[in-house]
Amino acid sequence: MLYKLIYLFHTDLSWLNVFRYITFRTILASLTALMVCFIFGGWAIKKLGAMQVEEQIRDDGPPSHKSKAGTPTMGGCLILPAIIFATLLWAEPINIYIWLVMFVILFFGGIGFADDYLKIRRKSSKGLSAASKFSLQISGALVVALVLYFYAGFDSLLNVPFFKNVSPDLGWGYIPFTVFIIVGTSNAVNLTDGLDGLAISPLIVAFASYLIFAYLAGHIKIASYLQIPYLPGSGEISVLCGAVVGAGLGFLWYNAFPAEIFMGDVGSLPLGAVLGIVAVITKQELVLILVGGLFVFEALSVIFQVAYFKLTGGQRIFRMAPIHHHFELKGWPEPKVIVRFWIIAIILALLSISTLKIR
Repeated sequence: MLYKLIYLFHTDLSWLNVFRYITFRTILASLTALMVCFIFGGWAIKKLGAMQVEEQIRDDGPPSHKSKAGTPTMGGCLILPAIIFATLLWAEPINIYIWLVMFVILFFGGIGFADDYLKIRRKSSKGLSAASKFSLQISGALVVALVLYFYAGFDSLLNVPFFKNVSPDLGWGYIPFTVFIIVGTSNAVNLTDGLDGLAISPLIVAFASYLIFAYLAGHIKIASYLQIPYLPGSGEISVLCGAVVGAGLGFLWYNAFPAEIFMGDVGSLPLGAVLGIVAVITKQELVLILVGGLFVFEALSVIFQVAYFKLTGGQRIFRMAPIHHHFELKGWPEPKVIVRFWIIAIILALLSISTLKIR
């Protein structure tokens, strides 16, 4: 909103015209969110520590994680306000896509907050029941899916990567498809958040990728040249993605190994959901499998482990799931697991961007 006030004076000061460019406002959003996390990060860690908002380590986790007990958690309470503040400052205030994402942040952030609060109150690694959490996530995602489906500027076509003339119309099926994307990504990111900096860095990479997708989808000439869906107004999502990248970098400053603060469900659930809704808005839903490949891998490792355990009467595929714990128990030092997963995330992001030209 601030950019609108500044832009009022562009007739008197011609250099203020720069504020109308999405690219410039995206940079400002990134820097704003980054500075918010830098300025308030240390204070938030001390405040959460004083309130005994501490990580509850699961009993069946790797033995090395016992040392993490007592580390302040709920770092999402730092990340989310930084994203919201930076986005509202520099994004178009009447853009429907921006407000849909704001709803997702607040709704899924509320679910994560309740989950973290119950864990801390009970002094246990168990918060909301799986059924309650899942039901709430579906409810919030359904609201977003219905708004998008009935919004005149949006359609139910599915953009298929690598094929320029393949865009099936899902019709009403687009609603459950959108719900699946949002809820699935939310939970996949939540499962990945198990080591210091493991979730936030791939999120930074993923949102940087969708920053590009959003900008291109909102530019009619570039979208036409690349033969991707043009979505008026979706370019503003790049400002929001920039804010997430900035807030993520600011949080990583404190979350890098050894972590001074953990993200908590109040951070991982909404950030995953936002990644899902951004993929839907930019019409790059299937590309999310590549961009968020690391999150998909983590989620599948849990699904396969549980299914195989039940089918075989107690046998396991991995030493422990999610998959990052498997490598820990194989003897990989935690920093090595983290950095190698970061490298994988970057490679997948580069591959996803290549889909723009391979058609």
